[in-house]
Amino acid sequence: MGLKRKYYKYLNYRNRLISRLHDFFEDLSFYVGVFVFFVIVYDLGFPHTVGYFYFSVIYLLFLVSFTVAIAFRSLLFPSTSQRQNTIRWLIVVGLMFFCSYKYSKLKYQPDFHSLSYYGSLAICGLLLLFDVSRKILLLYSKRFNPALSFVLSFALLALVGSGLLMLPRATVHGISFVDALFMSVSAVCVTGLATVDMAVEFTRLGKLILLVLVQLGGLGMLSFTSFFGYLYQGSFSIENQLFLKDFATSERIGDVFKTLSQIIMITFGLELMGAVLIYLTINDSLFQTPGQQMRFAIFHSVSSFCNAGFSITPNGLFNHEINQSYGFQWIVASLIILGSIGFFIITDFYAYLRHYTKQLYFWLRFQLPIQHLPRIVSINSLMVLLTTGCLLLVGMVAILMIEQKGILAHHPTWWGKITTAFFASVTPRSGGYNTFDMSLLQPATVLIFLLLMWIGGSPGSTGGGIKTTTFAVAMLNIVSLAKGKDRVEFAGRRIPSESVRRAFTVITLSLLVIGPAILIITVLEPNQSLIGVAFECFSAFCTVGLSLNLTPTFTDATKVVLIVLMFVGRVGTFTLLVAFVKRVKTMNYQYPNENVFIN
Repeated sequence: MGLKRKYYKYLNYRNRLISRLHDFFEDLSFYVGVFVFFVIVYDLGFPHTVGYFYFSVIYLLFLVSFTVAIAFRSLLFPSTSQRQNTIRWLIVVGLMFFCSYKYSKLKYQPDFHSLSYYGSLAICGLLLLFDVSRKILLLYSKRFNPALSFVLSFALLALVGSGLLMLPRATVHGISFVDALFMSVSAVCVTGLATVDMAVEFTRLGKLILLVLVQLGGLGMLSFTSFFGYLYQGSFSIENQLFLKDFATSERIGDVFKTLSQIIMITFGLELMGAVLIYLTINDSLFQTPGQQMRFAIFHSVSSFCNAGFSITPNGLFNHEINQSYGFQWIVASLIILGSIGFFIITDFYAYLRHYTKQLYFWLRFQLPIQHLPRIVSINSLMVLLTTGCLLLVGMVAILMIEQKGILAHHPTWWGKITTAFFASVTPRSGGYNTFDMSLLQPATVLIFLLLMWIGGSPGSTGGGIKTTTFAVAMLNIVSLAKGKDRVEFAGRRIPSESVRRAFTVITLSLLVIGPAILIITVLEPNQSLIGVAFECFSAFCTVGLSLNLTPTFTDATKVVLIVLMFVGRVGTFTLLVAFVKRVKTMNYQYPNENVFIN
């Protein structure tokens, strides 16, 4: 018994020692990573005379420490998944080879400033993302309020982004804090409103910062960090899965990582496809070099899919060469629609098409009968598609009828008129681009834009507004009341009363936010027209980005009001309500009914 007790004591001591060693290397890589982050900020964002050799040494030390940390984790705490262990060791081997390559460059070519330098910057940035994601996953296990964490993640990202945009090398002539915060919030909330001309005022570094903010804001900071945190850790805790289930729109807890992976892969895949198509269709005479054309394609593909509406060309897409490029406009419009309909709808139809493609192949190759799937397209997907299609069609027809002698008069062909009208119907749904002078719009078209902006995109997408399902449920409820029904039905299904109540709550809260904002800005900007102020407020709250050219002329106080509107519109009024209002746990009582007269 004594030997057995000593053996267990030895095992306990060894496990504690291993755990402490693991924590030591994990913390070491994290704190070194924090230091390296500030070094990268100084290196890229400030003019300096320090040689690249010293920065390269710091980056190399960080890569070595991170490699050792991953190696110890793989040795001491191997994953239950053989695939995950293989990925970890491949990362270790890859980092070892790169560290060896970088060391050789430092030893024999200390002034070498090419692949070694920029490659180490890119890898350090990726590893920092892994490390930050791991720390954020640890916070999820603290049982934080998910809604509050969602709100705080956007606020923190916007503040960090505003600091980065104020770096000396991010702008040409410098930028104030209010303008930097406005541009950062606009990018994180994928709005697209701008107080400065980003094509002129921002350098290549500033545009890259905005692009990263748009990508993180479009996907959602929690989704992005959770995905990379899982890749680093190899697993999710039960707390992590419960925390992320709603944000990942996953039906089952065990499918959280699968859903996150699908969101990330779909996003990057469609953005890559969009960038290639834009590169092939845009007029290359607009660019001096193929690299400039490639940067244009990548930026506008990401901005379009994320429904941000930012452009790196002067005057945006109103440029004469661009607004006559109809193929380019159809690609951008398609990316905006795909980004605004929701990731779960894309995955629904992807699964549907994959199944029947496979069944068709088996039928043609082996003459096997086709096995039909049960209903895979959910009611939510059907409602989103029908509402989106109706809004796009009605908007396009209305613009064709109203703007024949307006913005459409500049396009001589019917194909050009149809393309411009369709693009004008798509972009208020949260896209934010304009291929025409917004100040020339007819008043009726402005009202149509207000309605389309207010409705916005769909749940689980990069779009804003009250969402298409909210609008559809509200309309269905009105029709049901008019017919004398006591329930709301759609496509052979009954919509729960909770969804109906939530739809009207979202509608009411949106108007309660937009209305006071319009009132405040009309007081702060007495010389501006009411319709112009209302347009800017709807555009900001619904994260659209269209403007009647008023936003750059506003005072700092008005810009702050628009910043609040953009932030509230992106995170959602109902989410804010859940985040800060104490929820009732139980209601074990019920009052007697009494009618209230509503007429």
